[in-house]
Amino acid sequence: MDFHHVSVLLEETIQGLNIKPDGVYADGTLGGGGHAFYICRKLGVNGRFIGIDQDETAIRAASERLAEFRDKVSIIKSNYRNMKQILWQNDIQKVDGIVLDLGVSSYQLDTKERGFSYMEDAGLDMRMDTEQEVTAGSIINRYSEEKLFRVIRTYGEEKYAGNIVRNIVRARAEKPIETTFELVELIEKSIPAKDRYTKGHPAKRTFQAIRIECNRELEVLEQSLDEMIDLLQPDGRICIITFHSLEDRIVKNSFRKNQHPCTCPPSFPVCVCGKKPKGEMITKKPILPGEEEQERNKRSKSAKLRIFKRNSS
Repeated sequence: MDFHHVSVLLEETIQGLNIKPDGVYADGTLGGGGHAFYICRKLGVNGRFIGIDQDETAIRAASERLAEFRDKVSIIKSNYRNMKQILWQNDIQKVDGIVLDLGVSSYQLDTKERGFSYMEDAGLDMRMDTEQEVTAGSIINRYSEEKLFRVIRTYGEEKYAGNIVRNIVRARAEKPIETTFELVELIEKSIPAKDRYTKGHPAKRTFQAIRIECNRELEVLEQSLDEMIDLLQPDGRICIITFHSLEDRIVKNSFRKNQHPCTCPPSFPVCVCGKKPKGEMITKKPILPGEEEQERNKRSKSAKLRIFKRNSS
């Protein structure tokens, strides 16, 4: 299957970056190069672009799509948590803009062998980086009951996490749970019939939770945001597209903290902690896809874009 992914909030993201022709830009979730292509089109002779992705298939697809810009593009297979090191290895200390699109690509969802989809029967994989050891299967079969409950309840916000985990533990005691459809069947029988299809497919929340845990998505995001803001040039911008309430909360809180870092008690007449704002949130509220985009691309419905701008000096 060819790598296919429709870039969400594309125009809003490109506009939000306020691209300079001679600027340096980094995309930490390169995917098939959707956002990257439009960034590179705005770059002049001295502009540079660094693309990072864990997925080997995405790397190949993006390399092909961005071939016409190869003189100004560097593409690296890695996790965006390594962005600072990657930039330094490419003789870049600061950038003018950073993009993160935290959604799972259409290619990953639609390629059943990757095990992301509850609509296709496949092995329980869900790895963004297929070279890592931890898979969805190892989480389902090896995590303790308590840890598995915490993952599904927290990351999936699944009301019936207790029922689901109990059924998983019973089933894996007989034999390992190996396929997506085996897991779907356990989830379906764990949710009362009256609630089974009230909020989309009954397996959606559990699959989301396992994928987040498998790829350590929230942990990586939380640990990377401050450093990425520090990598911005004066007036540089970071645009982040989230698809999950927990992701959006992490981004919102990080941007707020970097805009208002003072930890002094409100009763203090002046700041004594010495922490200075690094910049400001351009988006007081997140930018959402319009009705036309939501109709055109149903996977865009939960997307939210937030933008942070570094101080001018």
